[in-house]
Amino acid sequence: MWFIPDGCGILCAIVTWFLVFYAEFVVLFIILIPSGDYMYSAINGIVFSLLAFLALASHCRAMLTDPGAVPKGNATKEFIESLQLKSGQVLYNCPKCCSIKPDRAHHCRVCKRCIRKMDHHCPWINNCVGEKNQKYFVLFTMYVALISLHALILVGFHFLHCFEEDCSSSPPTTMTLLILLGLEGLLFLIFTSAMFGTQMLSICTDETTIEQLKKEDRRWVKKTTWVNLKAVFGHPFSLGWASPFVVPDQGKADQYQHMI
Repeated sequence: MWFIPDGCGILCAIVTWFLVFYAEFVVLFIILIPSGDYMYSAINGIVFSLLAFLALASHCRAMLTDPGAVPKGNATKEFIESLQLKSGQVLYNCPKCCSIKPDRAHHCRVCKRCIRKMDHHCPWINNCVGEKNQKYFVLFTMYVALISLHALILVGFHFLHCFEEDCSSSPPTTMTLLILLGLEGLLFLIFTSAMFGTQMLSICTDETTIEQLKKEDRRWVKKTTWVNLKAVFGHPFSLGWASPFVVPDQGKADQYQHMI
């Protein structure tokens, strides 16, 4: 089990779950069930609940999966000798966690570890986004964007129905809950769509956000977009790419990375 005891991150994770459950409550008990249309309510209720479940499952996997932490304190003479390095090969030592940093690893001050292919630290999942959990983070942003869009559509249809028929008898609390859901859906649709887009761009170009910001020289072999996608979501392409319950088979990693 991997868990970061960071107060800010834990609070953000709790807020994330609260907002998803709030959206679920308003959609089911304020919009769908009172509508009286059984088929409309059943289809939309099942779809929304399934997407919300997948979003929370992806959040859990992203939060509780080791993002690719390098073991602490492995910068010892015995371990370096066991690597059987080639003549002239350079190793980088992290003085903060006393570990040997593989290529493309960066130290996270929140996780207090060096993370392989660290993209960024995200407080909403209380974890770094790295080599081993990027798939789950991408799925989390995708499913949150989908439920946000779905909620916006349902709220829009509800208000359209109110314009066509007199809904002045609706309690003020109901209208307040719907307006808040609409604002929440719009805000998170924009935010998570942007995050999903930047993550997919990062995966396709095989360049993390940190590497882009620092403008680091590309020292790794350039691969095709399809190979980069399979490296994150697994080999081969399947429906498991969209499932937070399927651990991606990322193929054979570099022997040096396995050893450390």
